[in-house]
This record gives sequence, structure tokens and C-alpha cells, in this order.
Amino acid sequence: MTSTDDLQLGQPTPFPTSPEEARLDRVPNPHADTDYVARFTAPEFTSICPVTGQPDFAILVIDYVPGAWLVESKSLKLYLGSFRNHGAFHEDCTVAIGKRLRDLLEPRFLRIGGFWYPRGGIPIDVFWQTGELPKNAWLPDPGVPPYRGR
Repeated sequence: MTSTDDLQLGQPTPFPTSPEEARLDRVPNPHADTDYVARFTAPEFTSICPVTGQPDFAILVIDYVPGAWLVESKSLKLYLGSFRNHGAFHEDCTVAIGKRLRDLLEPRFLRIGGFWYPRGGIPIDVFWQTGELPKNAWLPDPGVPPYRGR
């Protein structure tokens, strides 16, 4: 998907009902010859506990060093929103998002941190990474403090 006519961007697009139904779009990286970090932060990510059906909340921080492709941000927003009624454990949600982005973008480096609010009194934070951070790329701290009532 490289033509802007094929993108969800700029078109009315309903929220997908599941991550499997959601479409992620990519666009060419105009600086594919340069190592840099792009960061997406989703401070209000939600999914559903597959056991209790109760909502789970997280802050997601996605950092990647793109190669030839960038993720189109509207499609990412719709994809992340599709988890709202999706039943899965914290680990599954976090790693599945990272793997889907890896498969779509083929980045030089990708890291995702899922900073989950407590379930049963215990916060569960999940971290997944693929690739090696290029030595000349700056990767700042994710900016989410350890759990202290976030």
C-alpha cells in the first residue's frame, strides 16, 4: 500500500471490530538512508481480560528505526483501537502488536513497552524488541515511571 488513494488516511473509516479485521497501512520512508527513532505513545490503550471480561488499561510506547517503510498513524490508531473489545492477556496484546508492526514495516529496530495498570493488585509491564538499535540512533527513555499509582 504505497498510493495515498489506497490509504485509510483522509477517508471516513469505521473502527475495526477486532485486531484481525484491522488494516495497518504503510507509506514510503523519505529518509530511508538515515537512522532515526520514531515513537508512538498510546496513553489510553484498552483491551478486555479474556477470563473476567473486565477492561484492562495500558500505556503503550512503540519505538522503531524505520527502513523503507513508515506506519501510517491513522491506521495505527484504528488498529490499536480494535483491541478495545478484544479478549487477550497483557503479554499477548503487547507482543502481537510488536510482531504485526515488524512484519508490516521490516524496521531496522522495533521496541514496544506495554505499561499495564494493575489487575488483581499487580501491574504487569511487558517489553518486546526485535533487531539491534543502530549505534548512531538516539533512543530516549520511554518516559513511563515504574508503577506507583501512575
